[in-house]
Amino acid sequence: MRRVLSVVALSMLAVGCGSTAKPSTAPGSSGAESGGSPTGTAERIAWGACTDLARPGGETPAKPDTSLQCGKLAVPLDYAKPEGDKIELAMIRVPATDQAKRIGSLLFNFGGPGGSGVDTLAQAAKAFGPLNARYDLVSFDPRGVERSSGVRCGGTAEMDSFTSLDTLPDNPETDAANDAANKKFAELCDKDSGKILPYVGTVNAARDMETMRASLGDAKLNYFGMSYGTQLGGVYATLYPKAVGRMVLDAPLDPTVTFEQRTLVQTAGFQKAYESFLKECVREGCDLGASVEAADRRIERLMIELSERPIQVGDRELTQGVASTGVAAALYSTLTWPLLENSLAQAFKGQGSGLMFLSDSYVGRAPDGKYSTQMTSFPAITCVDSAERPNEQTLSKTEDAALQISPLFGSSGAGALCSVWPVPGSDQAKHVDATGSAPIVVVGGKGDPATPYEWAPKLTAQLKTATLLTYEGQGHGAYLSGNECVQRVVNDYLLQDKVPQKGATCAA
Repeated sequence: MRRVLSVVALSMLAVGCGSTAKPSTAPGSSGAESGGSPTGTAERIAWGACTDLARPGGETPAKPDTSLQCGKLAVPLDYAKPEGDKIELAMIRVPATDQAKRIGSLLFNFGGPGGSGVDTLAQAAKAFGPLNARYDLVSFDPRGVERSSGVRCGGTAEMDSFTSLDTLPDNPETDAANDAANKKFAELCDKDSGKILPYVGTVNAARDMETMRASLGDAKLNYFGMSYGTQLGGVYATLYPKAVGRMVLDAPLDPTVTFEQRTLVQTAGFQKAYESFLKECVREGCDLGASVEAADRRIERLMIELSERPIQVGDRELTQGVASTGVAAALYSTLTWPLLENSLAQAFKGQGSGLMFLSDSYVGRAPDGKYSTQMTSFPAITCVDSAERPNEQTLSKTEDAALQISPLFGSSGAGALCSVWPVPGSDQAKHVDATGSAPIVVVGGKGDPATPYEWAPKLTAQLKTATLLTYEGQGHGAYLSGNECVQRVVNDYLLQDKVPQKGATCAA
């Protein structure tokens, strides 16, 4: 089956070695859904300077940003054993600038699963300036991500090998190489991070958020979730409906979809975004071709050539696998479409640094070769969040159907890696129902490639207490697209508790 460690994973982060620790109950199960802190305590967080933030390009700041505060919060590894082993969750806070009118904390999860909330909020806080006036902006690395016992699966050499795997040519040899890589990857995850693997699921992350709410001193949880963060928010609202304050879920997932359904819908979403990119490129006078068809053919030929003769980039190689990941990464936002056009045009001339940069940014590879846990935390959380373990027949069927939709983005999806994952999963995070909660706002984009719009009304209906705001534009996530209408409606809700009207829409 085709790999899942790069473009096919877009269904879309210091642990000791040892054998897999088996949970005393099914992952995510306990009797802690009564509201209030699941640990029975409200440990305060000791905030201090942030000293280890990741920076774009890998540079190190001359001195810490004093507007940022970092801290850690201890939570149970297994909530069924609250007095047992603990892990520490890394957190970050940007205090409200108008303390006299402060509403409370606004907790963020920016997606993944596996993205570092600590690094992302440090880089993106200014985009939430109007909200920061009255909220402390807070985020965290979820369990199994980066500083919070991040899942590791080998080192730089192993990760470079996994993320550069080709998907072409489409033949038994390519499939066999990817099957072997998936098995090796799962074995390394078990070896390097086996102790935490059973406990990294969304249900436990939601319990962690309830502990955070109590530790932050907030009577209600005000929350902004994006992409995977919408599922995390939905699960929290299901477990603790009375603790929900103001909750925004932007670029929503439908948690009920199977691996096969998710793969096919997302493959179609990326293909649609790719076609939109080509149309815009040609309309503006494209360096890639005089027509959409011509540009598509050139890109297809490039990918085939890279599978035979990778482009040397320093001491590395731009493989077809790396290049296709770079293309997919740039489709998340129209803001990166010009960079994608330039990178492809350079690749046609034998220069691969642009596509490699896009791919590295997506898979979390720093210039020094170190990887974030984005590509290792993603499968760890995804596989624990589902009891599905697809067989070879199902995976082949999924791949064949996906390739009919898109030869560039088609794959067997995340199910290929979960089928060999070393710990079992649970379907508890697939069921959301926030009955009894305060009103929730769901924001869905018509041109979102990673979380297609059809998932937005589905999540809205499942929550029971949500209202849908539709954004007519392109890109993954509506609020950070810069659309003034979306930002005004969301800000009015978070700052004034003004819920949008049913059927509310923002034009592109």
